[in-house]
Amino acid sequence: MITSRLPHVFFGGDYNPEQWPESVWLEDMRLMREAGVNLVSIGIFSWAKLEPRPGEYDFAWLDRIMDLLAKNAIFADLATASASPPPWLARLHPESLPQNASGTRYFPGARQHYCPNSAAYKSRAAELTRRLARRYKDHPALAMWHINNEYACHVSECFCDVCAAEFRVWLQARYGLIDELNRAWGTAFWSQQYSTWNEILPPRKAPTFCNPAQQLDYKRFMNDSVFELCLSEANILKQITPGLPLTTNFMGWFKPLDYFQWAKALDFVSWDSYPDPSLGMSEVANAAANHDLMRSLKGGQPFVLMEQAPSAVNWRTVNVPKPPGLMRLWSYQALAHGADGILYFQWRAAQAGAEKFHSGMVPHAGENTRVFSEIKQLGHELKKLDGILDSRVPAQVAIVMDWQSRWALELDSHPAPLQYVQQLRHYYDAMRELNIAVDFVAPEGDFSPYKLVLAPALYLVRYGGAENVRMFVARGGTFLTTFFSGIVDENDTVQTGGYPLLLRDVLGVWVEEWDPFPPGRRGTVQVHGSRDLVACDTWGEVVHLCGAKVLATFADGWYAGKPALTLNKVGEGRAFYCATQFERGFTLGLLENICADLKIAPPLEKIPSSIEVCVRSKPEADYLFVLNHSDMPQTVKLQKWKGVDLLSGKKAAGTLKLGPFGVAVIESK
Repeated sequence: MITSRLPHVFFGGDYNPEQWPESVWLEDMRLMREAGVNLVSIGIFSWAKLEPRPGEYDFAWLDRIMDLLAKNAIFADLATASASPPPWLARLHPESLPQNASGTRYFPGARQHYCPNSAAYKSRAAELTRRLARRYKDHPALAMWHINNEYACHVSECFCDVCAAEFRVWLQARYGLIDELNRAWGTAFWSQQYSTWNEILPPRKAPTFCNPAQQLDYKRFMNDSVFELCLSEANILKQITPGLPLTTNFMGWFKPLDYFQWAKALDFVSWDSYPDPSLGMSEVANAAANHDLMRSLKGGQPFVLMEQAPSAVNWRTVNVPKPPGLMRLWSYQALAHGADGILYFQWRAAQAGAEKFHSGMVPHAGENTRVFSEIKQLGHELKKLDGILDSRVPAQVAIVMDWQSRWALELDSHPAPLQYVQQLRHYYDAMRELNIAVDFVAPEGDFSPYKLVLAPALYLVRYGGAENVRMFVARGGTFLTTFFSGIVDENDTVQTGGYPLLLRDVLGVWVEEWDPFPPGRRGTVQVHGSRDLVACDTWGEVVHLCGAKVLATFADGWYAGKPALTLNKVGEGRAFYCATQFERGFTLGLLENICADLKIAPPLEKIPSSIEVCVRSKPEADYLFVLNHSDMPQTVKLQKWKGVDLLSGKKAAGTLKLGPFGVAVIESK
């Protein structure tokens, strides 16, 4: 349970009372009670209201709101308000404004206009956090802390002189000696060798490609710089309110921040999910993958969906609304994948500002609306689901997710512009189509709970990660990786002698060279034991065997007959290598066969393609979530499952009928 102060499924949203006259506040309380709201995030963008002038604080309005919440049995996820500095900070400390790689300063007028290494910003944010914690530490409405908001969303890198100086300090701590940095960065290339630390700059705009190791280290440095901001506020909160959980809202696949690192500092993970209703099942799968990633960041611990849109957003070129039933369905999808809370941005649609056309739980038209009716329905349904709290999503399959490998893979000056998440999605989507649960795991994480570990496009491999794979396979695990994996070490330095050097003994192959496919080019692969050819795209490689068995070969091109898919047995386990991107159907079949061999089965078999099935479990009960992502009715055979649908209260066995965007949550004891 995330907090004993609120032993229920969380339901609510971002609440911004400072944007409204106090005459509206009592109406908010009535509507929140009517909707079943039990938690609101408050104060996220209220720094200018809380500290209108430097050192002059006004908490009176927040006192009144916190008291109103407590009186109405609604809890607060209280923010530290550091996400958007007030205008006076930029006026008094212009050096606090961030600078891009070309040297241009960003100005106030939007949000998140701060350099992560600004001393003025850090000290002011810390002081505000300290005052908030001391003032509200014993308030009955306070359930948890919300640090900042969507860190690095708009400014993921700053290149100012302050950051340059801090970067040098960071590099000295990492490498110790300037000669060691020169070795790691390969500065003998292009006459880049440094004789003193003061010569080193951030990878600012240059005539052509910057040093890739320098770029990679700067991404690490920026991640660490922003992380230090979070830690600073977290440490203050833990010191003053040691019993209260704290979080900050993540953004799924968000590239600039290593969320595995970040999650260690948080008591629970929360994130903001905004799928585009116009994109259909692709967005459904992407949301599912992100939910699974968020659940995995703390080893399967339940997370909170901190933000989603009640209907339309405001920031796409065309902002389509969620049709009736879709908001409810996507909320249950989050619960099915491990969420213990469903919140929205925001409670009441704003009248002014850049997000005034972003939907709210209470729309501009008020309470007598479709959106608010659906909000009320969901709020009261969730009261029936407290039993799922603390249940986990059991998974026997994991996909390796490595932010640093992604940073390195997507740098410039590569054979082809491979997209890391796209490669992960190729395999994740196949597992999802099989309705088999997937966790994500760091390369050096714990592989022992899994029978199958997939590591697509693992371009950068550290020694610890390679050893982790080696031990997993030797002890009986099944491992699969793909083309352009194991190419460089942690410094983005090629491991010579045939790729992938650190994984060669596990895979039983070595790669001589590769052949990235131009857009539109497709190839074919001959699967051994079959007369049919399989289509492939994206990539080809010249693969040589050193112990592995060939399962398929390239059927065309100058390396026709060379291995395209191999299997190597090591110890008690085995390792697959895919030297190309197989067509979706073949990948699906390959994974289905591997899972069958490993006795990994979905909760329900042979179900309609629009149906998503997930299981959450705890010792007392299992919970089968059945989600219909179609706008047409669907019928599902429950097979061995039987129990009670918690939403309808009816017994469930045999055949289940779901309406358009319908949901069932079947408790089986």
